[in-house]
Amino acid sequence: MKDVLVIANRTLGGAKLLEAVRARAAGGDVRFRLVVPMTKPSAGLVIYDEAVREAAQVRVDLALSAVAAEGIEASGEVGDPDPFSAAMDAIALRRPDEIVVSTHPATASGWLRRDLIERLQSATGLPIEHIVVDLAQEGLAFKVTLVVANKTSSGEELIAHLKDKASHGKPHLFIAVIPQVDGGGHAPREARARLAKMLDRLHAAGLLSSGMIGDPDPYTATLNALELFSVDDVVISTLPGERSGWMRSNLIERVRGATPVPVEHVVVDTQAATTTAAPAV
Repeated sequence: MKDVLVIANRTLGGAKLLEAVRARAAGGDVRFRLVVPMTKPSAGLVIYDEAVREAAQVRVDLALSAVAAEGIEASGEVGDPDPFSAAMDAIALRRPDEIVVSTHPATASGWLRRDLIERLQSATGLPIEHIVVDLAQEGLAFKVTLVVANKTSSGEELIAHLKDKASHGKPHLFIAVIPQVDGGGHAPREARARLAKMLDRLHAAGLLSSGMIGDPDPYTATLNALELFSVDDVVISTLPGERSGWMRSNLIERVRGATPVPVEHVVVDTQAATTTAAPAV
C-alpha cells in the first residue's frame, strides 16, 4: 500500500487539496497520513498553549471525518509548530512514499517564505507535490460555522438551530468553542465535560463537528477562534437576558463589531424551553 504524507494547516478543506486526495484514493491501495503543525494567531491572543494544540487537533478531526465520509483511509496528528520539523518527524516515523504540501499563495504563505518545499526536497529526496490553495478566491469545499457556547452548549434549541443550518446548501462543518470557566481547580474539567457532551449531541444528530476549550473570556475566546479558523458565520448561544453574563457584557454586539462574518444569537431558555434567533447583521 502506498503511503502519502499530507502537510497542511489553514488550507485544509480547500478544493484543490481535496481533489488531489480524491485522485490518489481513486487509484486504490493508498493510505494518507495528515500532519497539521500548530500555529499561533499572529496577534498573539491565545493565553493557553493548550488552545493552540487543540485548534490544530480540530483541523485534524474535521479533515479525517470529511475524507472518511468519502471512504478514504486516513489518519492524522498534530505536529511541531515548525512545518519542516513537523514533516521530518512524520517522515522518520512513517517513511511515506510521497509528500503533499498545501500552502497559501506565495504572497500570503509563511511556509513558502521559509522555503519549505525546497528544504523538504533537499532533505528527503521524496516526490513532493505542492498544492496552492487560494482561500480568498476559491473558498472552502465546506461551509464552516463557529459555535460559541457554555451553559447552553447542549440546549435543544441550539442543537435544532445547527441541524437546520446544516440542512441547506453545501456540506457543513461546525467548530465548537467552550470558554474555560475562570477560576477554580475544576474549571478546565467542567468546560471539557460540556464540550464532550455537546459534541456527542452534534455527532448523534449527524453533524460533522469538532471543538476546543477557549479563553475564560468569551470575547477573547471568539476572536482567537476567528483568527485560527476561516469561518462563514458565528453562532453564539446564551441564556435569556439578564440571566446571561454574556448578554450583560454586550458580547453579541462586540463580536459583531469585530468581524465581517454574520453573527447569529441563539437564546436557550433552560427553564421555559423557548428560543429566539436574532437575524445576522
